[in-house]
Amino acid sequence: MVPEKVNVAGIEYSVKNVKGLSNNHDKMGVVRYGTAEIELDADMSQERKEQVFVHEMLHACFFEAGYTEQDEDAINRVSAILYQVLKDNAICFGKKVVYTDCGDKINICN
Repeated sequence: MVPEKVNVAGIEYSVKNVKGLSNNHDKMGVVRYGTAEIELDADMSQERKEQVFVHEMLHACFFEAGYTEQDEDAINRVSAILYQVLKDNAICFGKKVVYTDCGDKINICN
């Protein structure tokens, strides 16, 4: 599941689903650094949204690390592998913290 927000180097990026993004702009996702927003095409499958989210989040990571010029091919390659590693190892998108009656803290994947 794609989170509604993601914190990258202390900057909170909001994540928005935008209807027709790929039709109007020929892109499945866009990161806007100035407004700290990640936009994803709302018409994609959940799995594709997750993959594109990782791609755009990686752009945000590089930008916040000071890389204003980015190699799109490198981002494509690394984000595809990073998504696969997160997904295949059950590393969840959007953990929720729940407390039991005993006060124990449990992380639950959405």
